Amino acid sequence: MSNKPEHHRFAFPALLVGSTALAVGPWMVRLSEVGPVAAGFWRLFLALPFLFVLSSVSGRPAHWPGHRLGMLVALAGFFFAADLAAWHTGIHMTKLGNATLFGNASSFGFAAWGLWQARRWPSQRQGGALILAAVGAGLLMGSSAELSARNVRGDALALIAGLLYTGYLVAVQRARGMLSAMPLLFIASAFGAAMLLPFSLLLGEQIMPPHWTPVLLLALSSQVFGQGLLVYAIGSLSPLVVGLTLLSQPAISAFVGWMAYGETLSPLDWVGAIAIGAALVLVRLPERGLPVPQEQPS
Repeated sequence: MSNKPEHHRFAFPALLVGSTALAVGPWMVRLSEVGPVAAGFWRLFLALPFLFVLSSVSGRPAHWPGHRLGMLVALAGFFFAADLAAWHTGIHMTKLGNATLFGNASSFGFAAWGLWQARRWPSQRQGGALILAAVGAGLLMGSSAELSARNVRGDALALIAGLLYTGYLVAVQRARGMLSAMPLLFIASAFGAAMLLPFSLLLGEQIMPPHWTPVLLLALSSQVFGQGLLVYAIGSLSPLVVGLTLLSQPAISAFVGWMAYGETLSPLDWVGAIAIGAALVLVRLPERGLPVPQEQPS
């Protein structure tokens, strides 16, 4: 455990980089040319060899951690698979702004879980950070979101996905107290992939991609890199910090669209992005923090 201070030092930068990688996911899903659930399957399945190698190289090879912990990780895999199925389907049934807005319910859900777990109300600073983040997300998505009857099914799926992702984050946080990042993510991804493939077949989706590049990039960017860094960081950071940092994804998506595709950013978009950045600064200022799981790698 001598590396604990270093682990803490890199956890927040790792979470920021991982959140940036996860923001690319929706574009890769649309480029994949397979069914939405099938895209989730390929994201998990193609990541497995890379996660296995990373586990071995890290000195903590993937292994079955025992019945009780294994069932907790399997539960994380179930929540994640269900989240991907709902999220990927919702992306195709509503506006991308709506899907991003409702899908980010997990950010506040996980933060609320952390506060409940600590049996405390947020401090003034934490409450201010939550309000700033909520306003920032609303401003960022306000120009692209559209509440209407034709979007309601997609909106509902995106909201359900956000709640399911909250369950995934809670299960991962609890498991990270007893299992290191790469073995945990490998096992959860394997269970998730096993659940998504039969569901995709049952729906009659197109399974085989006409081009492998988008699904491979989806697996590498979102699962290996994005989720890998997230699961690593979640063992050292409070749910409040993790939740608010994940809320940076709409801002990252807006900036990438602006730089890569010339999409226009309105003054309100800029204000929203600055508000989310200010929320992250506030929540990281020194203060008596919320408890985080003590990692005991196995």
